[in-house]
Amino acid sequence: MTAPVTLRDVARAAGVSPATASRALAASGSTSTDRRAQVHRAARELGYRPNRAARELITGRTGNLCLVVPDLENPFFAAVAKAVQSRARAAGYAVFVADSEEDPHLETELVTQLGAQADGVILCAPRMSETALTRLSAGRSVVLVNREAPGVASVVVDNVDGVRQAAAHVHALGHRRVAWAGGPADSWSDRERHAGLLRAAERLPGLEVVDLGHFAPVFAGGVAAADLVAASRATAVLAHNDLMALGILDRLRSRGTAVPGGVSVVGYDDVPAATLVSPALTTVAVPFGRLGRAAVDTLLGLGTVAGTGRRTGAAPGRAASTAGPGSAAPAAPDRDAPAPDAADPTAPGHRLAVELVVRSSTDTAPGGAP
Repeated sequence: MTAPVTLRDVARAAGVSPATASRALAASGSTSTDRRAQVHRAARELGYRPNRAARELITGRTGNLCLVVPDLENPFFAAVAKAVQSRARAAGYAVFVADSEEDPHLETELVTQLGAQADGVILCAPRMSETALTRLSAGRSVVLVNREAPGVASVVVDNVDGVRQAAAHVHALGHRRVAWAGGPADSWSDRERHAGLLRAAERLPGLEVVDLGHFAPVFAGGVAAADLVAASRATAVLAHNDLMALGILDRLRSRGTAVPGGVSVVGYDDVPAATLVSPALTTVAVPFGRLGRAAVDTLLGLGTVAGTGRRTGAAPGRAASTAGPGSAAPAAPDRDAPAPDAADPTAPGHRLAVELVVRSSTDTAPGGAP
């Protein structure tokens, strides 16, 4: 029977002392990035598995992280969860993943229960109030994803700029009456996106925004919004997320409205399903993987994302296609005039890229509801 690989074996293979190997595997900030990579590479090659019980006794750490998301059925949160688990595993941590079912009270319960068994908590788009969030983060290592709050570290995308790009895109296509299908009323990102649209409308000549209200951030929410789109006489609609945009697209077509010939539809997130419809959805691409990885790095203090309030660059979104407009096309000169030709159903939709923003707990973040 082969003897188990020990920490000394890893240290010897990496050419470092056992103490250095231990700090590197514990994601200690006292070791350099290159040294940590060297030790982790040796551990992977040797198949080293740390004794978690022993490590907890020695270091006071569990080797676990906790991730709470509002809805695992939403591809946005599933993609972030996958990236969090991958990054945490590389750092030697296991991850508890919990679904709060969009319930702020359940969020608090899950963080209280699972957080006691973890070294840190990642809260993805929490729905709880700012007061509850501040109270819950006291005495814990907490990082927010897709949410900002004073005194709490966060990783978000530039929602305002993302919607600005979407508004500028449809404006350039000739649309002047644009509908907004909002997400949940207690969603911080929805408030940011709506504010970004209103700000863009102030700077884009002749752009009128029709606010359709708040809807569930799922396909059915988009279906409900679509009937209001038709009644609004808007020639384009921006949706809170891709799931809603897909529901809008489907409902409009079932009503006999061509997309994008009659109404252009733009989503937000760039979930995989955005490319599976015809025409492909025009959307704002969010870097799910980078969001998840940056959240873990920020929580563990690995130093791969340095600086406070730092913008890490735009997501590597796919460039706009010249083969066709996707679900957004030039507006007809007159609402009652014949619609433009339908988009090429094989053409990929237009992708707009947004930047990632990482804030430490010492940065000043906007207050208000989530």
